[in-house]
Amino acid sequence: MIFVTVGTQLPFPRLINYMARWAQSHSERVVLQTGDGSGFNGCEAYRSLPSDQFGTFMTEARVIVSHAGIGSILATKAINKPIIVVPRRAKLSEHRNDHQLATAAALDGRAGLRVAWELEQIPAFLDGVIEPPEAELHPQFNQLVDRISTFVGA
Repeated sequence: MIFVTVGTQLPFPRLINYMARWAQSHSERVVLQTGDGSGFNGCEAYRSLPSDQFGTFMTEARVIVSHAGIGSILATKAINKPIIVVPRRAKLSEHRNDHQLATAAALDGRAGLRVAWELEQIPAFLDGVIEPPEAELHPQFNQLVDRISTFVGA
């Protein structure tokens, strides 16, 4: 199963529409967390998800496809799941600035993470093998996760 998430702040139609089209020509189950009320043929689509259901989809997925939000990236690393990140672009009115491009650039090349700078890169990543993230965490990783969780009220 592929779990696609756009986070909790904004919809990301460019990514969601692309993955919905991809799902129509593939037999693998695709679950979309869309950030808006859109529904898609061939996919399970949810505007938002309670944290337990979100966690279940994350755990069940073979790979997560996500915006380049640091919360989503940290969540996948915490459960040792590979992730394909697609940074939102300010010039396409997907976010207010290009901080997701900066996040993706800073993390590009890390084990377990692939950056799809263009949507057309996603199928090759899905068809290939993405190694799991490195199991060794920075000593302050759990402290950062705790602080973020407290901040967002998770």
